[in-house]
Amino acid sequence: YSETARNRMEDMIRDSDNAAANWFIRLIGGPAAVQRLLSRNYGGILQDFLLVEYIPPNGRTYRNKASVHDYSRFLYALWSRALPSSAEIKRLMSLPKRDRLYSGAQGVPPETEIYSKTGTTSRLCADIGILVARRGDGKRYPYIVIGVIQKGRSANSYFDWMQDRGDVIRRVSGMVYEEISRRHHFEDFDSRSAGLAEGGGKNKPSLQMIRLGL
Repeated sequence: YSETARNRMEDMIRDSDNAAANWFIRLIGGPAAVQRLLSRNYGGILQDFLLVEYIPPNGRTYRNKASVHDYSRFLYALWSRALPSSAEIKRLMSLPKRDRLYSGAQGVPPETEIYSKTGTTSRLCADIGILVARRGDGKRYPYIVIGVIQKGRSANSYFDWMQDRGDVIRRVSGMVYEEISRRHHFEDFDSRSAGLAEGGGKNKPSLQMIRLGL
């Protein structure tokens, strides 16, 4: 993991840099080699993943695929430290950036931890991540949010599509945080008790799954 690879990895995860992603695909031996490696070692996680080509200019062929279930299994494995270099992956996904689960998500407080990856094309607007809510007594509640909005044809205005659908994902993220807060009685605690009791313990909090009817 050289400095060059580290910098390109940061570009790929933080900035969604397609050139950096293609650099890694080329380093491994091409799309078919990446597909074989992932299927052989992580087929139980990436069950629907399909990489058939380098990412083309502007990502416009839409032939590479992954499912929401793939994302969910990946994030769960990441939080459970079941992936190699899980700590480094979390560092990369926590790098400051403009996302759709935390940035501008009304009701998600600033002390919330966030590990996320955004993605946008003219047919898809998405953000996936693990958020860790902190109650007033310091107890942490990690949970997964996966927001993916797709359409069959390319949007007429890429930037309007990205902004409008991104705001939908932000609203859903705020709703999920509200449900976490309600379920675990955040209103019964305040900042005066922060850092006490369970918040300073070494036990890793269990990951939660929330379903919202929209």
